[in-house]
Amino acid sequence: MRERVLTVTNPETIERVRELRQRGRTPKEIARALGLPPAAVAPLIRAVAAGQPAREAPLVGCWVNQGWAAGLTVAGHPDWPGVGATADSGESGLVTILVAREAGSRVSACGYLVDAWCLGVKNAFGPKSVDRRKLPGFRDWYFRSYAQPPLAAPIDLARQLVFGAVDYARELGFEPHPDLAGCVSHLGPWGGSRDITFGREGKPTYIEGPYDDTARIIRTLRRSAP
Repeated sequence: MRERVLTVTNPETIERVRELRQRGRTPKEIARALGLPPAAVAPLIRAVAAGQPAREAPLVGCWVNQGWAAGLTVAGHPDWPGVGATADSGESGLVTILVAREAGSRVSACGYLVDAWCLGVKNAFGPKSVDRRKLPGFRDWYFRSYAQPPLAAPIDLARQLVFGAVDYARELGFEPHPDLAGCVSHLGPWGGSRDITFGREGKPTYIEGPYDDTARIIRTLRRSAP
């Protein structure tokens, strides 16, 4: 038992788990690759997902949907694409983000669905291993529900949208989607900058989604934002 613990806490083993996770490998596949039982690998995967320091894979691309800033206030970033959009009656506060990083001969992609007006991170996708040549098509598929193509964005914008929305939603009583834990490494370290004011014009605004537990959400908002 002692030998096994030493093996899975070795920094080289940690880095190997991180690489395999970024390539989209499942926990069972990682355990097989390392020659360890799944029970021994599971805690290490959780540690990696929680953002343990590691080499940051080179960024291939970062994209966000047009209209992401609708209803939000952004301070000090005139260079961010799409800043200044105003909300209209058809907006929902939803923001879609895609981040792709180097993963050997392929790329590893993670996607995030953020409710910037209220609920924070509603969903997360990945890591997904993608053939480098097929990344443009995959990106178009991921943003297929939008009428306009996505905007190339700096990674700091993605970080602030995701982590800032998580903090804002937690203040209202909402936790991020559990799949976010497996995707935080693609965003890289966040210094805590909050240059985005979340909520519609600074106020929590809930727009009902098809899979929401609306009654629970309304009860929570009544307690946290009367």
